[in-house]
Amino acid sequence: METLAVFFIQHQQLITIVILSIFLGIEVIGRVPSVLHTPLMSGANAIHGVVVIGAIIVMGTAPADDYLALTLGFLAVVLGTLNVVGGFVVTDRMLEMFSKKKKS
Repeated sequence: METLAVFFIQHQQLITIVILSIFLGIEVIGRVPSVLHTPLMSGANAIHGVVVIGAIIVMGTAPADDYLALTLGFLAVVLGTLNVVGGFVVTDRMLEMFSKKKKS
């Protein structure tokens, strides 16, 4: 427990920046008009692609006996991949709504 307190004290500025970034992100996303959701979803897919690559790098550099890093890395790869694939499926469906229908 003492090491956790020391960690928070040493990284207080970084933790504050992350918390403020979360609040800023919530405010920005909450005020986006529905017309812009498709481009934002494509951007989110790109960001999650970076998350997947980062998780693969973490898993590759983690020691073989560090089960926490390997488990969290694997979980990040699986969830990030699901998010990317699901986002592209939803984006494709949204774009199909705006395409011209073929005449029979």
